[in-house]
Amino acid sequence: MEVEWNTVEAVAESQAIDLWLLFPLGIGVNRLLPNSGKVPLTWRRKLNAFLGTDDWYGKFYKRESRKDLFGNEEEDVVKATMEVIGRYFIKRLKTVFVGVADTPGVLRNSKGSPLYLLCYAIGNNKGKKIGLRVADHLLRKVQ
Repeated sequence: MEVEWNTVEAVAESQAIDLWLLFPLGIGVNRLLPNSGKVPLTWRRKLNAFLGTDDWYGKFYKRESRKDLFGNEEEDVVKATMEVIGRYFIKRLKTVFVGVADTPGVLRNSKGSPLYLLCYAIGNNKGKKIGLRVADHLLRKVQ
């Protein structure tokens, strides 16, 4: 999570660089998202800089109301799945790059839990079609 969003934007604006980015899904972002929804300020700042916005909180946490055994309303905080977090990041990349592989490679630990997403984005429209075709072919092998 050392690469801040402004660097990703600068790469996209250059229109000269294709980006392969190892997104720390389970090893980074998910660890900074407590199930309680109470994200410490320092972690929020890190996520804001990494994702380039603060709207992630509303995408990663939802409040759900339910009735308890006695009919009283209770509210729970529900944290997004890692799949939702990954899709969010792909959408963020699409806001600055002309082309982004829709299905990143998933790097898992020995127990099958996702640790990283290998994401591809292309900055130049001229090479978009071939670049995405090659990236999609390579990323299918990283599942």
